Amino acid sequence: MTELVAGLSIGLAAGITPGPLMTLIVTATLRRGFGAGWRTAVAPLLTDVPIVALAVAAISALPEAGVRGLGIGGGLVVMAFGLWELSHVVNAVPEDGDVGGTSADVWRGVAVNALSPHPWIFWATAGGPLLVDAWSEAPGGAVAFLLGFYVALVGSKVALAGVVGAGRRRLPEHWRRRLVVIGGLLLIAGGSVLVWRAW
Repeated sequence: MTELVAGLSIGLAAGITPGPLMTLIVTATLRRGFGAGWRTAVAPLLTDVPIVALAVAAISALPEAGVRGLGIGGGLVVMAFGLWELSHVVNAVPEDGDVGGTSADVWRGVAVNALSPHPWIFWATAGGPLLVDAWSEAPGGAVAFLLGFYVALVGSKVALAGVVGAGRRRLPEHWRRRLVVIGGLLLIAGGSVLVWRAW
């Protein structure tokens, strides 16, 4: 029970913490509706299995240059998605609306999450030791921790997409475009900070 509560609380904190994935969720929802937002929000479910395994096993053994390279690469990808968002506003790309699904939203979220240093650092420094300790006491506790963590993490991001999607319909088109521009600029700024810190 303790592991489940720990997973829920840490997952919720991680889910509502501003970062590249959250910004991408907001801009995707503003441009194309709730469907695009929730598809982006599920990215951690696809990326984090290898992240958890590799971070726990390998990040501590990586040379400093390898960790730096990971941070720089992740920052550049985040900046690229910011530029992508801005180019769609400048070029007045037609909105897809909230109908149907597109795997592009999922894969953009996957790329940002997999190449962002945040999940790697979390699992290498805090999440990994918690998971290993829980597993050593009882495998069920480790499973409860992971379940609580991802329910809260992904659930909070999907809820954010829902709130933005509901508000999107009340916003005039020019305000939606302005907010997407702000989101794109935040992605570029966030990516620049990641590159600078890694450098």
